[in-house]
Amino acid sequence: MKICVVCSKKPRSTFSVSHAHNRTKRWIYPNVHIMRFIYENDPKNKVHRGSVCTKCLKAGKIKKVV
Repeated sequence: MKICVVCSKKPRSTFSVSHAHNRTKRWIYPNVHIMRFIYENDPKNKVHRGSVCTKCLKAGKIKKVV
């Protein structure tokens, strides 16, 4: 599923708008990757696995486990 486990970002629907202003529905998906990670403020350093968006990874909310 394309939902971030940290910030709960999920797919949303929007419109593609042509030059003639014809609107057709489309989906915008967040940039999520399945990875193993540790939450930044977790004192036990427990390893989790799930989908994380790249914005949370770049912001330092989690640490990637290799």
